[in-house]
Amino acid sequence: MSSESSDQLMSPHPSEARRARRTDPDRRGRIVDAALEVIATDGVAGASHRRIAAAADVPLGSMTYHFAGMDDLLRAAFSRFAEEVSRTIDDRLAGVSTRAEAVDAVVAHIDEDIFGSRRALVLTHELYTLAAREESYRALTAAWMARSRAALERHFDPLTARLLDALVEGLTIHRALDTVPARPGLAREAVERVCRPSR
Repeated sequence: MSSESSDQLMSPHPSEARRARRTDPDRRGRIVDAALEVIATDGVAGASHRRIAAAADVPLGSMTYHFAGMDDLLRAAFSRFAEEVSRTIDDRLAGVSTRAEAVDAVVAHIDEDIFGSRRALVLTHELYTLAAREESYRALTAAWMARSRAALERHFDPLTARLLDALVEGLTIHRALDTVPARPGLAREAVERVCRPSR
């Protein structure tokens, strides 16, 4: 066999090479990630197909190829965000064995995962705004809260778990709206008060 014939066998056909270049199995995921970053910066109101496509570095046509519309994309993006946050509290509580360690884990979740991330604060409240109006987004937040409470109930009784979950949400709202940073130790004092044994 000639070297030319061998090269022809080993080299992909031009059309196959073009198809390989167009193959982008992570494109949908990149669009979802880009949507979250655009929302964190510009809010849902500022999120357009064009802006998200530019942030994801994909052709504008990819938006309608992968998603039925903006609402479909927003649900996918906020589903991913809710999963990320739920996994964070799961991970915080997964390795603890005592109530004191569980208190420490909840405090760390508030101070580091929530207070420490402006992105998480903004995305949380953008989701809350949608959930206040749209039932499909309330289903997302309900599933998120249920998963958080289930993680907490591995270490606290159901009422305390619900109160802690409400405390986390309330502190999140205050942190997002306050014009000055929360004072050091606020999260620990609040969590310990909720967890204090009743007399």
